[in-house]
Amino acid sequence: MTDRQMPAKVFKSYDEQVDLLISRGMTVHDREWAVDRLRSVNYYRLSGYWYPFRMLQSDSTRRSDRFFPDTDLRDVVALHDFDARLRAAAFTSLSHIELTIRARLGHELGQVDPLVHCRPELLGPTARESGSHRPSQNYLTWRSKYDSELRQSREDFVSHHKRHYRGQLPIWAAVEILDWGKLTRLFGMSPRQVRDAVAAEVELTGPQLESWLRSLNILRNYSAHHGRLFNRVFALTPRLPRTGSSEITRLSPTMSRAFGQLSTVQYLLTTYRIGNPTMLPAVMRTFPRIAVVPMSHTGAPDGWQRLPLWRH
Repeated sequence: MTDRQMPAKVFKSYDEQVDLLISRGMTVHDREWAVDRLRSVNYYRLSGYWYPFRMLQSDSTRRSDRFFPDTDLRDVVALHDFDARLRAAAFTSLSHIELTIRARLGHELGQVDPLVHCRPELLGPTARESGSHRPSQNYLTWRSKYDSELRQSREDFVSHHKRHYRGQLPIWAAVEILDWGKLTRLFGMSPRQVRDAVAAEVELTGPQLESWLRSLNILRNYSAHHGRLFNRVFALTPRLPRTGSSEITRLSPTMSRAFGQLSTVQYLLTTYRIGNPTMLPAVMRTFPRIAVVPMSHTGAPDGWQRLPLWRH
């Protein structure tokens, strides 16, 4: 069947969307308010938040279109609004971590060579082909993206270096034009002593911190692009210390859920002593009280408020 032959979804007005929800068992106390919410939040965006309110089919593996009894649109909207607050707090907190990693990595690499990022022979082994001084494809891909950012940048400090230093930015300036993904790639290609020096400040190894940066990049992208967080299952999880009394190690079972990922954010804020470690706990405490969708959907264990990282 071609695209032209495939049946299209039937367009529904806002009032018809409300009627559809009511017909499936959703309680709507104020129709005008419901229409207003659908005007400002797309029906299909909200559908991700009413999904856990949908009853299971008889085979218990899929959801039906019918809602559990007493499902209220106000609860769905409260869940959506909580998630929006959580994304905003996560993005703000991650911004502090990004800036800190930029500063620490730029400083440590600068001690190796001011232009170390342009000299793969001075970087770690993943920046070179095995048994050779030739740059690896990993480095060449990163370098191409870096050069593109450099050409397109309109930052004053970049213009200054173009006028006076032939456009060559020392590494402590170059890190400022890297987004989180490129920064993480550069961290991974850095010499071992550089990675370990940056990671040691937060009692991690270089490979562990690299895995944290990779997983938190995904969290950052969801936060920046309005992705749902509260009940998401994350495929990529950070590598944790295998032994020790660190609280973050004991939270290993939660790392595939929002609470676990946000716990690594709390850990970095607290250990680096940056940002505002009270922000995420304050938002988490606003999780709406909904019997069908308890806070465990975030991955938070019972008594999460008493955990040292979350007691702020």
